[in-house]
Amino acid sequence: MTVQTLNCLLERFPKVGICELPTPMRPLKNLSRHLGGPMIWEKREDLTGQGMGGNKLRKLDRVLYTAIAEGADVLVSGGVIQSNSQRQVAAAAAMLGLDCHLAVYHGRVEPPTAQYESSGNALLNRLYGATLHDVKWAGDRNGLVESLAAQLSKNGKQPFVVPYGVSDGMGAVGYASAVAEFALQSKAAVFTPSAIIHCSGSCASQAGLVVGAQIALPECDIVGIDIDAEPKRVRADVVQFVHAGAEILGLPIVEDVEDKVEVVAGHAGPAYGVPHDATIEALKLAGRLEGMTLDPVYSAKGLAGLIALVIANRWSKSDHIVFVNTGGVPALFAYAEVLSV
Repeated sequence: MTVQTLNCLLERFPKVGICELPTPMRPLKNLSRHLGGPMIWEKREDLTGQGMGGNKLRKLDRVLYTAIAEGADVLVSGGVIQSNSQRQVAAAAAMLGLDCHLAVYHGRVEPPTAQYESSGNALLNRLYGATLHDVKWAGDRNGLVESLAAQLSKNGKQPFVVPYGVSDGMGAVGYASAVAEFALQSKAAVFTPSAIIHCSGSCASQAGLVVGAQIALPECDIVGIDIDAEPKRVRADVVQFVHAGAEILGLPIVEDVEDKVEVVAGHAGPAYGVPHDATIEALKLAGRLEGMTLDPVYSAKGLAGLIALVIANRWSKSDHIVFVNTGGVPALFAYAEVLSV
């Protein structure tokens, strides 16, 4: 199968047009030279469009077509105070002329700074017009979102639930589109990627990459860096969304698909949302060497994992690997006091 095959499959699922694609891909020559390993390329998923971009917009572009088709007048989702996903849902709602209600989970992350609850993504959620509902984190990612949607429905609204992290089968389908871009951009740059590395938490992005790679980049490894400090849960969810996404696309699941789901543990720090020394070192290194702006919750932990794999000689110097910059810049400002920069 080919890129054309993947694109033909994806064309069956229309987009609402909130994403600016393709996103650029550029070589990180200074970082690659510094690490003495393979050539590292950055895929700029932080440049997907309005709302300060991010990988969730690529998923929302297709997921929200159903919302419009069903006549929804309000988007409902949930996440922690500095959730990148919530910020992108709020921005998408504004672009589509919909109301937005967000269940904001308190208690999953202890506020690391005095600005945590008012700056960064939290500020942008309000700027984009979202109505915020403070709820206590109890480990159920979507249950409180469903409850909020039910209450809005009783009040005469037509809610559409966007799952936590925009992660479900259709979210995986939406993110599979990134693989077509990887394949075409790497071909234009005259290389074949040995691996695509990214941070993995809510899991549909990794699932979409796995599904898409089976069609358009079958020799490329998809490496998720666990940022939740829950690698077993993350891997199980990726597998679930791989199956769901493949079913939606009408693809047979290859027998060894679960063997292709790689989630690397040990780089999440003590907990989700808590940066540790390696996170901060990766964030600073990216900034100093490449002018890259990463966030301390997701992308910097992903890069920390990549750096560790390069140091462990996972790849040869002749390899080319792609790092997915999933976005999340606003959260950087909510953590400024603990980053020592």
